[in-house]
Amino acid sequence: MSLNELFRLLRAFGLAALLAAGAVAQSPNVLDLPRLKKFSAHRVSSNNRFVGSNDDSKRIMPGETIVMADLKGPGVVSHIWITVADNEYAWPRLVRLRVYYDGKKTPSVDVPLGDFFGVGHGYERDLDSMPVRDSSFGRARNSYWPMPFRQACRITMTDEGNRPVTMFYYHVDWQKHQSLPADTAYFHGYYRQERPAASGKNYEFVNVKGTGHYVGTVLNVIQTGVGWFGEGDDLFYVDGAKHPQLYGTGTEDYFNEAWGLRVSYSPWFGTPVAEGERMGARLTGYRWHVPDPIPFTKSLWAGIEHSGWTYNEDGSLRSGFEERPDYFSSAAFWYQTGVNEDLAEPPYGEERLPLGNAQQIAVEDSLSEVAVEKGKASVQLEVDWGRDLLFFQAEGIGSRISVPLDIPEKGRYEIVARLAQAPDYGDYYALLDGKPTNLDNRTALTSEIPQEGPEVLHNFLPEIYVAVDRPLGWLNLEQGRHTLTFVCAGRDGRSSGYNLGINDVILERIPAAAAAAAPPRADAVQSAGIVYRGLPLAAYVQRLKAAAGRAEAVRAIGSFGPDARPALGEVEKALRDPEEAVREAAAWSLSQMGVAGAPALPALAVALTDANPRVRGLSAAALRSMGSKAAGSVPALIQALTDPAYPVRALAAEALGSIGPTAKAAVPALSGRLAADEKQVFVLRSIASALGNIGPDAAAALPALKQARKVHRVSYAAQEAILKIKKEPVPSWF
Repeated sequence: MSLNELFRLLRAFGLAALLAAGAVAQSPNVLDLPRLKKFSAHRVSSNNRFVGSNDDSKRIMPGETIVMADLKGPGVVSHIWITVADNEYAWPRLVRLRVYYDGKKTPSVDVPLGDFFGVGHGYERDLDSMPVRDSSFGRARNSYWPMPFRQACRITMTDEGNRPVTMFYYHVDWQKHQSLPADTAYFHGYYRQERPAASGKNYEFVNVKGTGHYVGTVLNVIQTGVGWFGEGDDLFYVDGAKHPQLYGTGTEDYFNEAWGLRVSYSPWFGTPVAEGERMGARLTGYRWHVPDPIPFTKSLWAGIEHSGWTYNEDGSLRSGFEERPDYFSSAAFWYQTGVNEDLAEPPYGEERLPLGNAQQIAVEDSLSEVAVEKGKASVQLEVDWGRDLLFFQAEGIGSRISVPLDIPEKGRYEIVARLAQAPDYGDYYALLDGKPTNLDNRTALTSEIPQEGPEVLHNFLPEIYVAVDRPLGWLNLEQGRHTLTFVCAGRDGRSSGYNLGINDVILERIPAAAAAAAPPRADAVQSAGIVYRGLPLAAYVQRLKAAAGRAEAVRAIGSFGPDARPALGEVEKALRDPEEAVREAAAWSLSQMGVAGAPALPALAVALTDANPRVRGLSAAALRSMGSKAAGSVPALIQALTDPAYPVRALAAEALGSIGPTAKAAVPALSGRLAADEKQVFVLRSIASALGNIGPDAAAALPALKQARKVHRVSYAAQEAILKIKKEPVPSWF
């Protein structure tokens, strides 16, 4: 690319971003760069306030919501960077990013973390575009979408999975302005899905009312049949038009490609995921309408047809253009005036997983039942930041390792192997009960040629990386034990070995072939009062009387934060509900209410013994949010320090720390736990921090804290606690 071409590209992005941000004067236009700026630059991050610490990450427990940034305007968020260590299958789909403007209860951005950064299915993949860039095999995520706000901007992250996010690093860069132009619009993002895409109607990206312009789509597809799915045309209906104002010619055409889709990247469009045309194959495409925004003054409906090639059972062609029941999900991005209150609540947690359910099998736990030929099996712990591997040291081509796979009941399942990559790893193919997986028996009439024999999984990488998701097919399986075998087929010429590392195996049951019902849209309620998705608090309290949807109603009440105080009695009742999901939602809601939820202390103390560990953990998080007001719960929190679930132990310790000096009765228990055989590093860090927050009254714990300093990843928290207990200054940048 010549220098002139580079300048033209940068100018295009600068001018487009200028329009997208509502004509904010200081947009990143290369021609504007030499001019003096009238804003001040700021950053909030996960950085530890203690300058002697290198523990600069946050931890998010299952169900917990943390606040990444709480900014006062006028301003513009100009850049977000995130990297995460998490060992839960499809965690980028389970971790939920929300952005709130100007004190509104309804988030204007509500998208799973992975999809917000352009990659679906819970995958980690590289993506190289102008507004979004993912690198380091998808682990470093960057967004440059300008997010202007007038009064305030609050950015939160919620772990809606079953395992903790063990390390969560982030930067939020923003500009503080004196004022914003009157026509500045607000950035919005919204996630939705259909499994499968609903018969008889087009798939919808977004359906909004207001004034603004559409700037981007991330589309994800899981194929429920073989063959090319993407003959569907994109359609944009502007301001209530009866016919689409923009009408496309095919799915790959919408993503500015041709004759199918393959992995590619570019400034404004690309395909970070393209697994072919087999059953269960996944695809993610992005299209940023930054050079070509789509304005609307009253409303916008945007979507796409879900039609393509279909085949008979024997693999012969049935049709070149027929509606298909593939699984669709998407994230839509746009700017509009004000905050949109009219969109339905997105699916929660596991409902967003590729197939809506997942059993994560730690194969290393079955080492005694593993069979090998021409090699040796062992377990490697804490590989690539906290992931355990079943490691196969193979001798060469033909070496094989077999692991048991127990199927709970007869049915149709997808099997996904999460494999590591490394400099000494080989190429493998998979067999189930001795038969190849991921075969394609269709007659090839599209651009892709069906493979002959099983798919070969290439595992060489110049550095260690865990774990790549490898879908192995959709299979009809009988109840009982099966055998999953990996056979060495060779190695990359750069590899120094033939080895294999298996992080875990995922078993997902294929849902029945019926579209999941879309969640109800909020009624169009015009209210001057406080609302969440267009409805006042009383409307969600009323929904608690319904037979279904009570968990969603309780979570909505929690979204009102401290303003949910009038509904506290109903939330307390929900904390004793026989349905686990309702109790979990109630505990989360109380964690969002903070001190306003203090009258529920007795109920929360009881909930610390709930049968569901997520309810126990969120109850401890709720007590933590109440600070010193939760002092009456110290005895119950001391008991929770020995909870069998380590996230509960960590949150109980953090709750005791937030209570502060009045939790001094917990010092012996905290100190004893610190010296006990506690294997979870972040539990130890939480305990050390709690002792430091209790202060001088925790002096009896100093010997245990000094011992804890010898553990590298605990040393920073232990040293800070020692300084606080001794009432010595804690060096801080802030």
